[in-house]
Amino acid sequence: MLEKRDRILTGDRPTGKLHIGHYFGSLQNRVKLQGKYETFIEVADVQALTDNFNHPEKVKKNVNEIVMDELAVGIDPNKATIFLQSMIPEIAELTVFYSNLVTIARLERNPTVKTEIAQKREIFGESVTYGFLGYPVSQAADITVFDGTIVPVGEDQLPLIEQCREIVRKFNSIYGETLYLPKAVVGDNKRIKGLDGNEKMGKSLGNAIYLSDSDEEIARKVMSAVTDPGRIKKDDLGNPDICMVSYYHKLFGKDPKEIEEIEKECREGKRGCVACKKQLIKNIIEVLEPIRERRRYYEERPEEVKEILMEGTKHAQKIAKETMKRVKEAMKLDYFA
Repeated sequence: MLEKRDRILTGDRPTGKLHIGHYFGSLQNRVKLQGKYETFIEVADVQALTDNFNHPEKVKKNVNEIVMDELAVGIDPNKATIFLQSMIPEIAELTVFYSNLVTIARLERNPTVKTEIAQKREIFGESVTYGFLGYPVSQAADITVFDGTIVPVGEDQLPLIEQCREIVRKFNSIYGETLYLPKAVVGDNKRIKGLDGNEKMGKSLGNAIYLSDSDEEIARKVMSAVTDPGRIKKDDLGNPDICMVSYYHKLFGKDPKEIEEIEKECREGKRGCVACKKQLIKNIIEVLEPIRERRRYYEERPEEVKEILMEGTKHAQKIAKETMKRVKEAMKLDYFA
């Protein structure tokens, strides 16, 4: 039996800057966990190419943006390893080995894959690429090449981790106890809705507030946020339950009593939407300003960012090589050992 260990594997696709959906959905939790577990954070540039293969410049441009956002929210490179996926060839090698253990039908049944294919019809039409359909296999390689045992995810990602667990079980049943079985950990934070009321805040949906947005950008976006459509005049009775401004007040408000008062005044028609939005703008800026300040530090020091990514990638390469040595021994591929 493999010795029990706890190591986190998580990451982001470099397709744009990170937004408050990432912050409340995963980044806060990463900062909290980095001191408790050995943490690996992947900049998933190869996975980003599955639906951006014709725009590689977009992926390359956003690598540093992602790293700066990670550092800005409090990820400590002395506690967490930030690395670049494309610089770990063992991931691609392991993906090939795993592809023999998964059927096309099983991939097509994966609920997360089915949902994401439907969302990206404008990219693929009716012809989904092998790379996109097979990204759960690549993700399994991401996790297991670093012996990841803890994978923080949202509920929508659970089918991907279950598929990874299936691959690990099948590999170990054929080749012997070689790989660690990862466990998905769903945090308290749920998916954050977009400014337009969409259930998902997304880079491609144009409904996000980014961690690096300026005061002016935050104000412009909040002023355009969807509110109660039935409220026309300031003194109309409002329904905060269907208002995105009220929804964000609950995320950014520091004083529960203030949040209760805002909702009460809205329901009684004593607080107008403009005043409510201005209060929200102030609250968001207060929360994001320390993050933006740390980000400005790294924006002025690109070589430091590059060094952090290089050192993290070197460490990740070392771990991946050790895992692959174990895998090849199990598969009888250690010809010159």
